[in-house]
Amino acid sequence: MGIISNRLNQLTESATLAMAQKSRELRDQGIDVINLSIGEPDFDTPEFIKNAAKQALDENYTHYPPVPGYLELRESIVKKLRRDNNLEYQINQIVVSTGAKQAISNVFYSILNPGEEVIIPAPFWVSYADMVQLAEGVPVVISTTIENNFKVTPQQIIAAITPKTKALIFSSPCNPTGTVYSKAELREIAMALKDFPHITIVSDEIYELINFNGGHESIAQFEDIKNQVVIVNGVSKGFAMTGFRLGYIAAPKAIADACTKFQGQTTSGTNTIAQRAAMAALQADPKDNQDIQLMVNAFKERRDLLISLIEQIPGFQLNTPPGAFYLFPNITSFFGKTDGKTIIRNSPDLVVFILEKANVALVDGEAFGDPNCLRLSYATSKEMLVEAANRIKDACSLLH
Repeated sequence: MGIISNRLNQLTESATLAMAQKSRELRDQGIDVINLSIGEPDFDTPEFIKNAAKQALDENYTHYPPVPGYLELRESIVKKLRRDNNLEYQINQIVVSTGAKQAISNVFYSILNPGEEVIIPAPFWVSYADMVQLAEGVPVVISTTIENNFKVTPQQIIAAITPKTKALIFSSPCNPTGTVYSKAELREIAMALKDFPHITIVSDEIYELINFNGGHESIAQFEDIKNQVVIVNGVSKGFAMTGFRLGYIAAPKAIADACTKFQGQTTSGTNTIAQRAAMAALQADPKDNQDIQLMVNAFKERRDLLISLIEQIPGFQLNTPPGAFYLFPNITSFFGKTDGKTIIRNSPDLVVFILEKANVALVDGEAFGDPNCLRLSYATSKEMLVEAANRIKDACSLLH
């Protein structure tokens, strides 16, 4: 009998966190590594949010908060959903957690029984499938292609539904592809699922504000299925607040109550200072906020720059993602190639080759459910992107 549980032994390490750790280790050894593996804005948290955090300390917000979050913060989330998304929720439908990652995990622990299935369109964020498995559910992965901009169709979803299907989870804008679903596309998915009222739709909207093609659309806007939808969001990406670790859900009351119950026995309420800072962030209208607009504009410029650079490297098949801050090129043309020592058999092989030959950290597509691709983050400076692309080009030119 082993010391560590089977549950943990079967759990895979987060590929993005693992590559970030590897990059730090190489840097500590004096190696000049450019890290394009991490999903973190390189901007600092806006001053008005930091000032709110400082004020929270001065006002002694240092005691245990309510498990689902401060009432004032949940009120701010309700108002944000009304202002930005034209959605109506009650305060008791909002649960604040320590990051959107915990929010998603809470949902799966709250709704899944052993053996029940969760449909996950691929490519997907690295933690979805493992979260489902930790909650004793079964991931059911649907593949998409770069030719279709990595979008799942209603027909694919319907074909994947079985008597054991309990949920669907997807993100828009998407990590890792940057895919953004239009209102019409979301309506088609909603109409397909309205005949399956027992299926919970988990809509991960953490990249809502990093959208280059206009306003964000949420699948919760369709009344026929709103009572099936759990919106997951937070402040990490759109407000450059990754270290604050604050996410939230807007959900049917039964699910919100269950998540509060579960969280009460695991972590309890989220950090008080982070909650007060998040209030300031969410009370700011993003349409009028210069900090947010400057960041989004910078990401769009970086996206266009990195696409122009990667397009010059033979073997990378690209699309133009309209959201988030990633490129997710197909790299199957490298499979079977070699520099005379290393044979590239798959996406992980190419990522390791680029790290060793070019000192550029990327993440392989297998971690996201698509072994034909890899992910590049452009959440870094233009200078670093140019240097990284040049290094990648030089390394890949060795492969024949």
